[in-house]
Amino acid sequence: MKSLTLALTVTMATAGLAAQADQPMNDLEIAHTAYTAGGLDIRYAHLALAISENEQVREFAQTMIRDHTAVNDAAGALIVELDVTPQDNDLSRALVEGAAAKRAELMALSGADFDCAYATNELGYHRIVNQTVAETFIPAVTVAPLKTLLEDALVTFRAHEVHAERMVEGLTCAS
Repeated sequence: MKSLTLALTVTMATAGLAAQADQPMNDLEIAHTAYTAGGLDIRYAHLALAISENEQVREFAQTMIRDHTAVNDAAGALIVELDVTPQDNDLSRALVEGAAAKRAELMALSGADFDCAYATNELGYHRIVNQTVAETFIPAVTVAPLKTLLEDALVTFRAHEVHAERMVEGLTCAS
């Protein structure tokens, strides 16, 4: 989990997560973290729609809003069905903190600089999210409907990663 922590720290521009990374997460913490990550990507997408004039970036952002909203809505319905309350946790809080820093960085940019920074962040974000969901969350989850939701969402999120990679290439962003 330490490599996950390092990757999240780098990708999300957050610090101080390493101390909490060794603690295993329960299903309610995993659900909270997954929901939080989806909500943060929706916020990034709304920012892209507010700032970018690039059609490729705007299309990607609209896709993120649509798909992550659908997954979060399904998660919300599952929470109601199971009558549980997701648990806030250090990883969720670190994601929120890192996203605030990244949003501030993105808000200072415009034009091609914003487009490349947004696209590059989305690529890195989806790589880390996909790795985390596949290698950490899905194997750890014990509630079958949550595992199924994460497995189904991972298919969509992997498509997002491919889309983000093409977007970065199309924008000719420096790596």
